[in-house]
Amino acid sequence: MKQANFLYFYIACLVCGSILGMNRKILIQGLFRMIIPMLLGMVCAMGVGTLVGVILGSDWQHTLFYVVTPVLAGGIGEGILPLSLGYSAITGVGSEQLVAQLIPATIIGNFFAILCTALLNRFGEKHPSYSGQGQLVKIGHSEDMSDALKNNSGALDVKLMGAGVLTACSLFIAGGLLQHLTGFPGPVLMIILAAFLKYLNVIPQETQNGAKQLYKFISSNFTFPLMAGLGLLYIPLKEVVATLSWQYFIVVISVVLTDVSVGFFVSRFLNMNPVEAAIISACQSGMGGTGDVAILSTADRMNLMPFAQVATRLGGAITVITMTAILRIIFS
Repeated sequence: MKQANFLYFYIACLVCGSILGMNRKILIQGLFRMIIPMLLGMVCAMGVGTLVGVILGSDWQHTLFYVVTPVLAGGIGEGILPLSLGYSAITGVGSEQLVAQLIPATIIGNFFAILCTALLNRFGEKHPSYSGQGQLVKIGHSEDMSDALKNNSGALDVKLMGAGVLTACSLFIAGGLLQHLTGFPGPVLMIILAAFLKYLNVIPQETQNGAKQLYKFISSNFTFPLMAGLGLLYIPLKEVVATLSWQYFIVVISVVLTDVSVGFFVSRFLNMNPVEAAIISACQSGMGGTGDVAILSTADRMNLMPFAQVATRLGGAITVITMTAILRIIFS
């Protein structure tokens, strides 16, 4: 699974299918509005997590850089690994040793993000006024749900799904090429490119339907097998058990709860549905693409994958760059 990069294929299919199946107004408004709660949640989570660590007797630098930051770094491949390389270049400690210190916070944070999402989903069921039933942005009743949630793409058509595969792979490759030119994360560039093409409406409707059908097929049939495989491959249980302490858990929980709470309350001022906004914020505390799949599937909101990927990839990239720069300033 690692060598084949099936996770990236899965995410590319879900992202492209979700974006091309969405109402354009909802898509653009959602992507821009979520930037504010994402950044605000990140800053508040770092502050609260560090403060909790200091209160519990930990050194503030160790808490901030080795416990709080990994939770918000955007996963292992795109977050922990580049973060460990940056830390290693600054501190002189081997990157392998740093990875072992950083990964447990990411895994534990991912677990509590999933737990928070399950509670949010239950809260949304009991209090429908706080939930958009899968819709991130509040708009008029005539456009109340994204097209991705409607069964208007017809019966599954292998030819149309083939066009969807071609579209998803093309956008993924384009994102990778642009990453080499810009240095920006490829998955985020793929999302921006797909959203731009959707906004211009230059992709034929049949191809959009094919991408939507592919999204439904992949999410319905591959989500649980993928989660099982990723759990076996990406979770180093030995490292997790070695760092377990109640103080460690409290700090990580405070980071996740702060991030989710900020997303929930700030969304009300941005005309967004609180439950969906909080779930996207929870993805920011997850384990990259693996966490996004687990978190969104827990709440049965896989159509939010484009927004989750932006929160994870863009938020993680901002966290890694910012915290590496701050650590360099401290050590200089």
